[in-house]
Amino acid sequence: MADLLLPDAAATEALGARLAQTLPERAVVHLHGDLGAGKSTLARALLRALGVTGTIRSPTYTLVEQYALAPDGLALHLDLYRIGNPGELEFLGLDPAEARLWLVEWPERGQGALPPADLDVELAVDGGGRQCALHPRTPVGEAWLRALPAG
Repeated sequence: MADLLLPDAAATEALGARLAQTLPERAVVHLHGDLGAGKSTLARALLRALGVTGTIRSPTYTLVEQYALAPDGLALHLDLYRIGNPGELEFLGLDPAEARLWLVEWPERGQGALPPADLDVELAVDGGGRQCALHPRTPVGEAWLRALPAG
């Protein structure tokens, strides 16, 4: 586990860039935190650092946004805040094997219907910044955190 203080949005974006530098071949990230905790900011920064260009939209209303990763990968960014139960995810037709990266906001709402997390990221507002806890949940997540450059 790693506990970090992210004093501002730039620090949150820098963490996203650091995570992108050492992204495993495939990874599932569950993003936890209240509204405004920085989940979307972190997800956008990670995607941008992976080379996603153009608009990176929040999936708040669409539930899922897909992004091509060079050279041939796919990232899925999900926001499950608005779903009523995990069964609703079946209608999205998501295949866990098709994406290199899953970024899931509000994963507790999709419990049982999502691939298990390699890395849980807990974000909480702390004054003008954020507290962040990174919890590896698999050997992939553990190796990812060990490889994470210092910030």
